[in-house]
Amino acid sequence: MKKNELIEKSYEIAKERYAEIGVDVEATLEKLQKLAVSIHCWQADDVNGFENLGNLGGGGIQATGNYPGKARNIDEVRADIEKVLTLVGGDHHRLNVHAIYGDFQGKVVDRDQVDASHFRSWMDWGKEKGVKLDFNSSSFGHPKSGDLTLANPDNAIREFWIEHTKRCRAISEEIGKFQNDPCIMNLWVHDGSKDLTVNRYKYRSILEQSLDEIFAIDYKNMKDCIESKLFGIALESYTVGSHDFYLGYGAKKQKMVTLDMGHFHLSESVADKISSLLLFTPEIMLHVSRPVRWDSDHVVIVNDELLDLTREVVRADALDKVHVGLDFFDASINRIGAYAVGIRSTQKAFLQAFLEPTAKLREYEANGQYFERLALLEEVKGLPWNSVWDFFCLKNNIAVGDSYIAEVQQYEKEVTSKRS
Repeated sequence: MKKNELIEKSYEIAKERYAEIGVDVEATLEKLQKLAVSIHCWQADDVNGFENLGNLGGGGIQATGNYPGKARNIDEVRADIEKVLTLVGGDHHRLNVHAIYGDFQGKVVDRDQVDASHFRSWMDWGKEKGVKLDFNSSSFGHPKSGDLTLANPDNAIREFWIEHTKRCRAISEEIGKFQNDPCIMNLWVHDGSKDLTVNRYKYRSILEQSLDEIFAIDYKNMKDCIESKLFGIALESYTVGSHDFYLGYGAKKQKMVTLDMGHFHLSESVADKISSLLLFTPEIMLHVSRPVRWDSDHVVIVNDELLDLTREVVRADALDKVHVGLDFFDASINRIGAYAVGIRSTQKAFLQAFLEPTAKLREYEANGQYFERLALLEEVKGLPWNSVWDFFCLKNNIAVGDSYIAEVQQYEKEVTSKRS
């Protein structure tokens, strides 16, 4: 029997198995087909961007490794993303672009001077490829970054970053208007202190004031999200924009809060935060990542943390309020392969969440049938979700199983290995 026939036969068997517990597999596949994953542009070039400012490192950003073949310019980043899109299924994926990735045409454009013209070619590329864009301000890797940006008591530096972030919101508005779909703009700053501070309240007051100035203009074609962090590299003792700070600000100002899986203590459950945030903030942005002992942004894999997160989104019926983005950058392995593993793993986790018999589990719980609930949760783990995944890949005309490895290797041989 040919491979495709085996996949189809296994899928039919899986459909029957899931139907026995009340799960409509075809409806599940429709959900997965529509699931939009906002792919991060910075895995392609190790968070370098295309500025000509003599950028500095730091600000909690560190890509480790030096695997050959990273993208060196905007055309190579786009080519890599286009290749990645041939390795993953789905109809509505997006691309998340940082402000440092503007099409600056070799000119020196400081961050308080960026405007929509520097991202026009990105908009045109997105329209041509059927990919909507999201956006980020960039406060790191700049001579004026230091330890504090939007929370800086030096007004000259603070105003520089306020202007940058205002311009990023205006750029996001133009992107959203162009693509006729809101552009989600993420605001994250690394501000903090390496050692003890006695001015926690002062810096947070300054950050609040900066945010109020930045958000003074209401836009119709973009959405704001604000991202916290536990700590940054070289800023380990204090982070101005903590989760408590942004949770309070987001609830007060009705801003979307970003949950990055790597920005919390390793013992915290990011999944548990979903239901609380949904009660008090309009929407949630997820940055799917994999921390290993710290915010190391390892490539996403299907692990318990990711499964818990995706199941909680589905159990809360929150697919229309939760946006899925990626945030990992591993320079120690093939970057295109890293993209493929991370995106496919995110989709696999959501597929398993979609295949959960939520209605039956809720019925058991409502009736106090806790043994039955526990037993069904355990039995679901052994059902053939992977057969459904293989059929999803077949249906989307992308590599099934590990066959995408050869595609990545071929792209490396023909394209990335020739980059010096």
